[in-house]
Formats: sequence, C-alpha cells, structure tokens
Amino acid sequence: MIRDWRVKKLEILRKAGINPYPAGPAFSVSPIQEIRKNFRKHLNSKKNIGLAGRIMAKREHGGSIFMDIFDGSGKLQIFFAKDKIGEPPFSLLAETIDIGDFVAVQGCAFYTKKSEPTIEARKWEVLVKSLLPLPEKWHGLQDVEERFRKRYLDILMNPLVRDRFLLRSRLIAEMRNILDEAGYMETETPILQPIYGGALAEPFKTHHRMLDMDMYLRIAPELYLKRLLAAGFNKVYEIGKNFRNEGLDATHNPEFTTIELYEAYRDAEYLRNFIAQILEALIKKLLGKTVFKFGEETIKFTKKIPTIKFWHVLERYALLPGAEKLNRDDLSLRAKQFGITPESWETKEKIADELFKKICRPKMIQPVYVVDYPVEMSPLAKNISGNSGIVDRFQLILGGVELVNGFSELNDPEEQKARLETQETLRKTENKEAHPMDEEFIEMLEYGMPPAAGLAVSIDRLAMLLTDTHNVKEVILFPTMKPR
Repeated sequence: MIRDWRVKKLEILRKAGINPYPAGPAFSVSPIQEIRKNFRKHLNSKKNIGLAGRIMAKREHGGSIFMDIFDGSGKLQIFFAKDKIGEPPFSLLAETIDIGDFVAVQGCAFYTKKSEPTIEARKWEVLVKSLLPLPEKWHGLQDVEERFRKRYLDILMNPLVRDRFLLRSRLIAEMRNILDEAGYMETETPILQPIYGGALAEPFKTHHRMLDMDMYLRIAPELYLKRLLAAGFNKVYEIGKNFRNEGLDATHNPEFTTIELYEAYRDAEYLRNFIAQILEALIKKLLGKTVFKFGEETIKFTKKIPTIKFWHVLERYALLPGAEKLNRDDLSLRAKQFGITPESWETKEKIADELFKKICRPKMIQPVYVVDYPVEMSPLAKNISGNSGIVDRFQLILGGVELVNGFSELNDPEEQKARLETQETLRKTENKEAHPMDEEFIEMLEYGMPPAAGLAVSIDRLAMLLTDTHNVKEVILFPTMKPR
C-alpha cells in the first residue's frame, strides 16, 4: 500500500518533467560534517551552501517544512519556507518527497531559537525517490536475521552498528600501517587453489571448466606465503578472506578475514612478543585504553602475556589430571562425560582438541598463550628441540576465543612429507579436515626455505572483542545466511 502511494508520487515527479534518479546534484555540495564544523563561518557568508543526503525526518508546519538530512558524515536540519522557495517548488516538495528519499539542497545557514544549526533552503532537487519506507524502529526488531540480511538498513538506522563497522575498518587500516612500518611487504596469493592447505579444515570445492579440474577456495594462505619466504621476501603478510566448509556458530562464519604474516629467521617466541606489542598498541589506539569490557568480564590486555602448555590446559580447566598420559579410549570416555561424543575415527589428539575448544577455551578470559601442542594437531609446525611429540606452536586466547594462531615453521622437506603422508592416511578414513599432500610445496622446501615463524590474526574475532559483541555475524557486514 505504502509502495503504491510512493509510485504515484514518482509519476507526479515525472509528469512535472523531473528526473527522480538524476546522475547527481546540479550544484556543488559539501559533506555535512564539514558544514557543521565551519557553521559559524557560514553564518556570515552570503554564499549559499550546498548539501545532499537522505531524509531521515520530516515535519510540516503550515507554510514551512523541517527535514533532517543524513549524508553518511553527519546529520543537519533543513528549513523549507514557502515564501523563500516559491509556491510550486514548495507544493511539489510537500506532495512528493518522503522520509527515505535523497535530495540536494542549497541555502544559507542560521540557528533556530533552540540553537539548532539549520540551513534555510533556497533551492532543492530530488536525487532518489525511494519506493519502500524506512523502518520506524529498526533498533527494536525481533528478527535478528532480518537485520543481517538487510544490513544496509541496520547500519542506516542503528548508529551503534555503524560505529562498529567504522572501528573494524580502522582496525584493518591500523594493522596494515603497523606492519608496513615494521618492514613487512603486503602480498596477494591465490584464493582459488588446485590444492588447499595451511590448516586442518574441510574446503569448498568447485570445478574449472576450461582446465577440467577441481579447485578449492583457500582455507588459509600459508603455503603460498611460505613460497615467498623461499623467494627471498623475508617479511610478508596478507589481509584477506579464507573459506572453510564448517558449521556456523558465535565465533565461526564460513567466509572470514585474517591477517597472516611470516618472518624469516625468527621463531614462535619472537612472534608471540611481537604480536602482543602490536595488539597492545592497536587496542590503545582504537579504544584509548587497554582495559575494556567484554560482556560481564573486564579484560586487561598487556604485552606481557603468560603461557600455559596445551595438556596443562585440559588438566586445569577440564579437571583431567595427567591428560597427556591418558590413552585414546580413556580420553573419549572423559569427553562423553562432558557431552562430547567422539567419532570412531577420531584420534586422541582430535578428542583433546574438542575438549579444549568446547570445555576449556570458554573459561579462558584474560590474555594467555597456549603453547606446546601435540605434533598430530600441527602438521606444518616445527618440533620443539629434543621433543618429537610436541611442536613450537602457540594460540592467543582472549575473552574465551582464539584470536591468534602461530608457530615456528617446519622447513625440513623429509619431515614435512612424512607428516603430510600421515595426514593423507587420515583423510582416507572419515577425517575430512586432514591436510592433503602437496608435492609442489614439498619441492619448494627441497629448494630450501629459511627458518621462519608465522601467525594468523582473526580480524572478525578481534572486532568482536573490541566492540563487545558476542556473535561474529555482528561484525561481518554481510555474513553467510540461509535463503529465506
């Protein structure tokens, strides 16, 4: 019904010889933020001010109309008086223009009796005639999924959501600046790959018709970034999308953004200290402090982050004394007591990882590095010296979520090949997350890759933490959704 009325108004505009969707304003316009900043200067100016934006409010008072215009940079009140703009333009405005339409206005600055900065219009033109009305109380919508599907309305009507994505944008820009200044080179590696790798995850699969071959959306950029280390680029990073064909929950979306970096001639301990310093500086710059609320918890971020060994995490938070020495069946039995039902093909380490993720990690609120992971969980990581069963890997846990994952990189081609062969054996069972063999990657290692360390930071989860939101969909502009 409302749409039908608006279509009629559209027809009125066209019959009046007005294009309701012009290429742009017929006169120059300035950002509202800039106009408000220099408003007192405009008071004494004889020049008209031009602005354009969407009408967010409209109030009619006899021979005058007040509108609030929003252009993305700010909001400003516009005053239309019949005796100033003339009868035909005023009547057309009153008859055809609604909340949600885009208009351009030219006029002079003044303050109302309530000291509200206002532009008194001398000229106006329609830029876009909207056919659907804006929601009146978008903030109070019960259907959360509708907010995600119509994110453009969510952002337009909810300033908190808008601020959240502005902070996310700043986060990425600041991280990029920090790494550039530290001498890292930003790179771009393939998203469409003939062999996926760099993590333990199930991929999205597609088919290239011309090459007649299956290809995969990358699950991580790791194996290509390591090739760049072999090429002589000693400090590289990439900001980009990864894709994993896994479940959706509060901290997982199939399409997600990471910053992944590698540095030659460094180890995991160095990168732990490096990323802690970066995150401390980043949080302070974005929030103005390093102590912030996350739900009911208060997180205190510091660059001096304690460490705890992986098996000790299970002992402390899952109350499993001697967890490392338990056999597979005993650990499976303990997992069932927590409501976790392991599959028959799952190894002891896979079960331990599920216990860690579902039982232990949610309890780990303050920053802590989990270190010394089983080699079976980390086929691309280098062993700790003198221990063939433990690798030099770390994860930064914060607010109950994994924020950073990194390790000293395995560069022994024979050891790497043996580990990937083991993973291939696991893939032949029902383990869809096992790492595939990549002969070209092994060949690169045989040419020689320098000792190095690497890590990945989840942009989505960092944005969650810094905006005190508890579902990853809230910090992804257009999260993965089921069709209606």
